[in-house]
Amino acid sequence: MVNRGIRGATTVSNNEENEILRETVVLLREIVERNDVIAEDICSVWITVTGDLDATFPARAIREIEGWDLVPLMCSVEIPVKGGLPMCIRLMVQVNTDKSQRDIRHVYLNEAQRLRPDL
Repeated sequence: MVNRGIRGATTVSNNEENEILRETVVLLREIVERNDVIAEDICSVWITVTGDLDATFPARAIREIEGWDLVPLMCSVEIPVKGGLPMCIRLMVQVNTDKSQRDIRHVYLNEAQRLRPDL
């Protein structure tokens, strides 16, 4: 078994607590479903947001999912690159798995699909 990173990103329309929390859960659930993982397999989750999202900590949404209360979570602010995608939430889910790097399914939702059109 090895540790693999699963990337994901989504965007919100507003810097609003409920929308940030909701879209964080949607993104995480999609990552989990596409990669067939459970919380027990997760080493940790790194969460970044762009500087324009400061209404809440996205980790709050993950912490409230049943079975995810012991998963280590960390929030940070994304590097403010000029011209970067605004209103963006990114996840790096580190999972213990037997899957190869090629079998990992990264997830990009909403406007974040622009970040990885190859996927």
